Amino acid sequence: MQYLSKYLTKSLGDALGTDDPRRKAHAERLLNALRFEPCSPTCPNWLRYGVQPKNARAGMVPGRCKGKAHKPDHLGYAGRRVLVSRKWSNKTLTEHKQDRRTWVLEALGLPDEPVDPHRYIWRPVKPGDPELAPIGVRLLRSVHERQRWRNHINQLQALGDGPNLSATEARAA
Repeated sequence: MQYLSKYLTKSLGDALGTDDPRRKAHAERLLNALRFEPCSPTCPNWLRYGVQPKNARAGMVPGRCKGKAHKPDHLGYAGRRVLVSRKWSNKTLTEHKQDRRTWVLEALGLPDEPVDPHRYIWRPVKPGDPELAPIGVRLLRSVHERQRWRNHINQLQALGDGPNLSATEARAA
């Protein structure tokens, strides 16, 4: 519910002004439920859970945070108000990247071997170096390699999904 409410609600402030009583009641319930959720490390709502907020001061009361995150106009799409994906997927960004890498290598039929961190030696190239191709040639090589990879992936997907019926695919007449 929390994760979906972030993406399904653009602004709760708009929903409160509607004539539909069910919508208004739903928005009010959501606002009330999120009233006591901590919005930042300095939010006084942490006191409700027995945690001292960062930079705590006298007069802090749970449910009376003045942060934008508790205002109706900022509870929806605009903010990072609810759980971020790493908290519900239990994966770090590095693990997500590794999953994508494994999927691509499997699709290409290549083994998933560990990457040698010292496989490249980076050093500055001086202008006029005879081994350095002009920038135009280097860019065209990069574009060609990317197109080759994309075509290979598309061919493998077509084998798995059936014929490719793309409207942009070049066909011989």
